Amino acid sequence: MSNTATNQDTSQNTERETLGFQAEVKQLLHLMVHSLYSNREIFLRELISNASDACDKLRFEALHNASLFENDADLAIRISYDQAARTLTISDNGIGMNRDEVISNLGTIAKSGTREFFTRLSGDQQKDANLIGQFGVGFYSAFIVADKVTVLSRRAGEKADQGVSWESDGGGEFIIEMVEKTSRGTSITLHLREGQDDLLSGHKIRSIIRKYSDHIVQPILMKKEEWKEDAQVVLDEDETVNQAFALWARPKSEITDEEYKAFYKHVGHDFTDPLAWTHARVEGRQEYTQLLYIPSRAPFDLWERDAIHGIKLYVRRVFIMDDAEQLMPHYLRFVRGVVDSNDLPLNVSREILQESKDIEAIRAGCTKKVLALLEELASNEPEKYSKFWGEFGRALKEGVGEDSANKEKIAGLLRLASTHADTSDETVTLADYVARMKEGQEKIYYITADTFNAAKNSPHLEVFRKKGIEVLLLADRIDEWVVSNLPAFQDKSLVSVAKGGLDLGQLEDEAEKKDHEKEADEFKSLTDKLKASLADKVKEVRVTHRLTDSPACLVADEHDMNANLARLLKASGQKMPTSKPILEINPRHPVVLRLQTEEKKFDDWTSVLFDQALLAEGGQLDDPASFVKRINQLMLEISR
Repeated sequence: MSNTATNQDTSQNTERETLGFQAEVKQLLHLMVHSLYSNREIFLRELISNASDACDKLRFEALHNASLFENDADLAIRISYDQAARTLTISDNGIGMNRDEVISNLGTIAKSGTREFFTRLSGDQQKDANLIGQFGVGFYSAFIVADKVTVLSRRAGEKADQGVSWESDGGGEFIIEMVEKTSRGTSITLHLREGQDDLLSGHKIRSIIRKYSDHIVQPILMKKEEWKEDAQVVLDEDETVNQAFALWARPKSEITDEEYKAFYKHVGHDFTDPLAWTHARVEGRQEYTQLLYIPSRAPFDLWERDAIHGIKLYVRRVFIMDDAEQLMPHYLRFVRGVVDSNDLPLNVSREILQESKDIEAIRAGCTKKVLALLEELASNEPEKYSKFWGEFGRALKEGVGEDSANKEKIAGLLRLASTHADTSDETVTLADYVARMKEGQEKIYYITADTFNAAKNSPHLEVFRKKGIEVLLLADRIDEWVVSNLPAFQDKSLVSVAKGGLDLGQLEDEAEKKDHEKEADEFKSLTDKLKASLADKVKEVRVTHRLTDSPACLVADEHDMNANLARLLKASGQKMPTSKPILEINPRHPVVLRLQTEEKKFDDWTSVLFDQALLAEGGQLDDPASFVKRINQLMLEISR
């Protein structure tokens, strides 16, 4: 914790400290107040959502230790306001926090990807508001409407004198102190800013709750109000403002789209509406309800290894755990929602989940539902699916290698760039590719490269362009994983145009094949001479018919690793098996024709030819200075 100052009051046997916020918290607070004010009502949704989570966590921990209920098992959230004091208070009797938890939860942001998130902020309030929503708003949203926030909390099971008080004006510091608190749970009091008077109205607060938090499982209680002689009177009796019933347990016909969207924002801790969702009750050997959402944008930590992803698990409406990653395969880690089982034991643990046959069946069922939803989007709402692909396509690609049972379905959902379009944004499906295959074409051709332009402009594509054969252009790092795990689609083999000998099968006529054989014989002495000159760099030199404009290219042997994959693995620090490429030469190119008669500078021309081929495929030269020197010398010689 930075910027820490301590003020201890030993006479009251309490510890009062003034501590500094983590730097990221100060930055987030400033951005939130200035960027999210136009949607200020979300603060109540976020604080109620946190209170609901605290109640869920208490119910779960009490499964193993019923004394945590402290003779009060009726979990609820209470909202109250004081017009004279200009305060609004959100209280719960959930799990509560001890001193260390208060400091950790309210003074720091312990999220993976935090640093990357802040580097992406632009200073544009509207754009940054979207990023903040993506990062997660949570407790700090209170400062959108409050110039001071006071938190009182005591963890369930602790003594009354072990309550904690936390207070801050949203500047750089907060004050924390040990206090007496007889009831467990957390109470958050917002000291409202000027201009927030409408939040001191029971009618306004109720309307916000019903708009954003009607789906919350716990009852949200407020004091009853009624009008007497043109004045509003607050009664002692509580009333429940929300429906207080598990939304996923209600019939789909009774749930509006707005209710589905509001519930997503609760379980997904997201700021925006979901892209799509699926809600179903499954009956049979396992009985469970699933309500699964696809977000409209990727979470900021989608690619963080230590990020927490998963589904909320309930058993017979009782919350069991957040982020039950066993319920969804890793490549669908972006899916949010709940699964409520009728069959699992209430004391199920993460260790039991890993070995449970019932969980395997639920996981398979959830996976099937999500893939079916994606297929429906792809078929009926292509614009939505295009948005999904832009956000989550790379994650979905992982499923080709991870999920053998659904490999064909996932392959059908892939969207890939190809020579059929001019830009990487225009993608094709494998089914589209197969439907467009030329008569006699038996294979799906692809090339992998570091970038789309490197793939698009590769010399390996020259003969394919000449013959009008479509080639997939794969430039994502994950694409090497995809093609290594997807040998075929609809019985058509996937073949790299940069690996092995080129066999176009029926796409070449007999006359072309005879010409190739003749050229190989005519240039036999040159290929032998080239191989001798490049013996330490190449496995073989041969005449090729895959080139029309370039003098030469490098290809990997049939059973060797291709150059792009080798570069990726080397960049990740892995040791690579040594394998030399094959140099293929274009017998019709003037440079190659000159080599047939060149004697004096043959080795220099040969080295330049190899280095150019290496650069064209995205490789790096071992000795760039020597390459430049040779080029300069050859240019001078030609100019004389």
